[in-house]
Amino acid sequence: MSVPIKHIAVIMDGNGRWAQARGLPRAAGHKAGLESVRELMRGCEKHRIENLTLFAFSSENWRRPKSEVNVLMELFLSAIKDDLEEIAEKNIKLRFIGDITAFKMNLQEKIRQAESRTASNNGMYLNVAVNYGGRWDIAQAARKVSQQVAAGSLSVDDINADVFAKYLSLADSPEPELLIRTSGELRISNFLIWHLAYSELYFTDCLWPDFNQQELDKAIEWFGTRKRRFGRTAEQIDNQMEQLNA
Repeated sequence: MSVPIKHIAVIMDGNGRWAQARGLPRAAGHKAGLESVRELMRGCEKHRIENLTLFAFSSENWRRPKSEVNVLMELFLSAIKDDLEEIAEKNIKLRFIGDITAFKMNLQEKIRQAESRTASNNGMYLNVAVNYGGRWDIAQAARKVSQQVAAGSLSVDDINADVFAKYLSLADSPEPELLIRTSGELRISNFLIWHLAYSELYFTDCLWPDFNQQELDKAIEWFGTRKRRFGRTAEQIDNQMEQLNA
């Protein structure tokens, strides 16, 4: 019996290297990467994945050349414009996580409109992390918890991991069972560092613009070989699976 995946998180890496290898500007790689996002979404629909979280722009990406950042901002706007209706029609709920207040007002407004347009959808949850960092997420959750304590609506003695998690950006989503990172890098780069505590980490040399449904199939097949023990022994897991298959 295979363990279903409810939530996949993806670090979409390698756009710039893909473009440079072809003698193209880095912006061309980011544009090509949009089609891989669409491919991924189609693959997740096929596998009935309920939650998909994409690392689109980290809080550290502001350090990149201004011209590249500008291209990314323009791509965000065009992607929302071009894909929103199809996303809405497919019953996908779109949500952006991260500090969007750093963006220009027109992009902030498009983000809010997109979230509002899909707010009543109850199919797959598509979370797009923009100006997001895992440490930022934990810090903003700590700030909210502190405010609740100061207001007297939460006791310090009541704070535990479960309570704290309710103040994180993905509080209403299950933690990702599978993290996929492309381009051969072997780190999580400040992405969902609370949520990935027990995730299976799949690293592939495939550059993001080359990622397609077949690559997703490979990642999911690999996930199926993993024994998710959560502190238990392999024998306990095997016994549990035997009971489920009985």
